[in-house]
Amino acid sequence: MARYIGPKCKICRREGEKLFLRGSRCYTDKCSFTRRGYPPGQHGKAGRRKLTSYATQLREKQKVKSIYGVLETQFRRFFREATRLPGATGENLLILLERRLDNVVYQLGFASSRQQARQIVKHGHILVDGKKVDIPSYLVKPNQVISLVEKMRKNPFVRKALEERDPEKITGWLKLDKDNLTGTVLRLPKREDITIPLQENLIVELYSK
Repeated sequence: MARYIGPKCKICRREGEKLFLRGSRCYTDKCSFTRRGYPPGQHGKAGRRKLTSYATQLREKQKVKSIYGVLETQFRRFFREATRLPGATGENLLILLERRLDNVVYQLGFASSRQQARQIVKHGHILVDGKKVDIPSYLVKPNQVISLVEKMRKNPFVRKALEERDPEKITGWLKLDKDNLTGTVLRLPKREDITIPLQENLIVELYSK
């Protein structure tokens, strides 16, 4: 599947806010958004133009896609599924994205970014209830146990990511057993569990046109 392989910091500068796409680097002075907060391109320093309502909706959709690392076709598939579920479509969409296995691996602290988590999953290093799952878009369910294969338990990148992750900041619908390097899905996520500042109603309005 195609992936965006360009500079991640350009995405943050385009959106005008930190999206934390590069893990721990985003918290340091090396972060490009901290050093160059203006939009990318030769006219970036001229400032940001006032966006139309359509452009605002589009930018919000692009932001969510960038955060979770999905492309348009897959994103539309998630949106269609969200419309079929009971409740608010926008909230359903974000909850489906939160349930992705690569996001769960990142949230548990097994990876420093969602991109790194996606690689770990695709390379077959993650077990769900003891069975290998190499599909990043796999949706986790309550009571499932997420763990690392044996050879990854001492991986320096995994260890570094775990050291950087504050256990108290792990989202409330997941539980991390740091000693055994396992995570448990306690329940399905709720909208209040998603702390990223997102306006999902703008995405619904965009696709409703």
